[in-house]
Parts: sequence; C-alpha cells; structure tokens
Amino acid sequence: MMKKIALKTSYTALTKEYVQTLSTIKKQVQEAQVKTALAANKELLKLYWYIGHTIVEKQSVHDWGTSVIEQLAEDLQNEFPGIGGFSPRNIFRMRAFYLAYEKVPQPVAQITDLPVFSIPWGHNTVLLEKIKDLDKRLWYAKKTIEDGWSRGALETSIKTDLYAREGKAVTNFKKTLPAYQSGAAQQALKDPYIFDFLSLANDYNEHDVEQGLIDNVQKMLLELGKGFAFVGRQYHLEVSATDFYIDLLFYHYKLRCFVVVELKAREFDPRDAGQLNFYLSAVDSQLRHPGDNPTIGLLLCKTKDNLIAEYALRDINKPIGVADYETDIVKRLPKNLKSSLPTIEELEIEFEKYKDKQKPKTTKKRKA
Repeated sequence: MMKKIALKTSYTALTKEYVQTLSTIKKQVQEAQVKTALAANKELLKLYWYIGHTIVEKQSVHDWGTSVIEQLAEDLQNEFPGIGGFSPRNIFRMRAFYLAYEKVPQPVAQITDLPVFSIPWGHNTVLLEKIKDLDKRLWYAKKTIEDGWSRGALETSIKTDLYAREGKAVTNFKKTLPAYQSGAAQQALKDPYIFDFLSLANDYNEHDVEQGLIDNVQKMLLELGKGFAFVGRQYHLEVSATDFYIDLLFYHYKLRCFVVVELKAREFDPRDAGQLNFYLSAVDSQLRHPGDNPTIGLLLCKTKDNLIAEYALRDINKPIGVADYETDIVKRLPKNLKSSLPTIEELEIEFEKYKDKQKPKTTKKRKA
C-alpha cells in the first residue's frame, strides 16, 4: 500500500493562501492587460499619425489627389487583409488627425504626449468631426481620460456643450472653502444642467422635477458628473423637534463632502440661499464626519439672474452654488381637446376598416 502524504498546511489555510495568491495574480494580469491595451492604442495612433503625415507631405510635393489616396487605401487593404482601418474614409481621417495637431501651440516634450494619443481612435474621430477648436479638442480628450468616458459619453458631453458649462455656476466657494478645495468644487458644478431626459409639462413643480430625477437616477448622476454618490431623496433632518426635508442629498467622494441639492421650479429667489444655508449647517452638525470637508449646497433653479445670485451669496459663510437647469418641456393638451381625440383601440379599428376597403374586389364567373 502507498503511504499517505500528510500535508504540513491545513486544507483551510492552503485554500485561503491559494485564493489570496490567485487574487494577486489576477490583479497583475489585469494591470498588464490595461498597460498592453494602452500601449497598443498609442502605437496604433502613432502609425495613423505617420500615415497622415506622409500623405500631407506627398500631397505638397507630388500633388497627390483623391484618386491616389483611394488607391493607397485599396493597396493597404489588399496587403494587410486581417487588419482593419485602411478604408479610404479612415485614411482621410488620418490625414485630418495629423493636420489637427501638427502645430500645437503649447510646448510638449513629444507630440505623443498629447492626451489625444491616450484615447481610442473612435474617440478621436468624434473629436475631429464634431469640434473645430484645438483647445476644446484637447480639453475633451483630457476629460475622456480623467472620467473614463465611452464614445457615447463623449458624444453626449459634446452635444450638451460641457466645455462651456463646467465650472460656470455662480458660487461663493473662493471665500467659504479652503484654497485646496475651492477650485475643485467650482469645477464640479455646471451651469446650466441639462436634464433633457425629463419630459415635463410647462406648469411643472419641484416634486415633478425631483420625481423625474429619481426615476432616471443613472442619467442624473451622469449629468452631475464623476464623484457624485446618491444618498437620499427628501432626506429627513430634525432640528429642535422640527422636521425638515432635503430634496436630494449626495456625497462627493472626490471632494470628500456632502452635497445638498435643492430644486426650484421657478426663478432664483435670494431667500432660497438662506434656506439652503440652514440645511448646510444642519448637515455639518448631524452628518459630517471629522475627516469630511465642509458640506456644499447647490440650488438648481428654472432660471436666475447672475447678479442677484452673486449678491445673495456674498455674505453667506457656507459654500453654495446656484445654477439653472433645462428639461424637455411637453405642453399639456387642453382637456376638451384631449377628450375628443380617438383612443388607440379606436384608431386600430378604423385602420382595419381602411385596409378592408383597399382590398381588390373579386367577381365570381358565371357558369356557361
């Protein structure tokens, strides 16, 4: 009989060690995959840059026209059938890619240090096709890297003109926040906020906006921006045996602070700042942890006068921002008109009648 070999380490300990080792190796593999993907992406963009540069050079020296570039694309596709990206359209994009950044005004060690070389080619094509301004392109490329935007998220940010909105809320942050936090807090707020996923009647109220945002919480968080974590709606606070309710409460994990959001379905009123200032004091007293930064308030209003908002915040000692928001307004039909409209069922019945009338009539032949 074979002798049983006794393991020095217990099965439980061995299993625990194995799981830990496997976890460590998996992490290393994932990091290597990311580095490899980033390196491969940069090499691909360097290739595209070289091709674009070559085409521009040949066009200036040898007067290459469209037909020559189309022939080049066809020959490359035939030579490298397993490699995509050599369509005529993409070849012309490579030319545009080179021309877009060949003369970058700010100093960089190498052209490949530009943020556009650290985002996928698909993202770059979006920037080339939708943005003409160089500074804007580089800004969106940098934001793509910082926030990990997908191509769709990048397109949405461009469509809603995030470049012109970020950091534009009226605030008193420079006076009320430490220097290390005020700049980042300012950039975390926008003006206006685009809630175009909300379809509201033209006589909507605060509850309608709040309900719409909660129903679309994922889209709301995307529009608020990276760092916002949803804590609660109508968050209850008790002060001196009196109940108060915050419209929306968030925690911003990058700023390390709570963010109180109050919604107004009307123009900004200076008294709104006083109400929000009270909520910030209560949150700082009841919820803020020792390691948290001061709580920030954000008033989202249907509209505002910037000067009135600045005056309202000038002597308040709590950090508050005021911004507009935009929604998709749907006008309600008058009740008498609505009642006269046919229902879906009635429309279907009428449509079936119409189809029957369109059928060709057949006549029976008489027997001889």
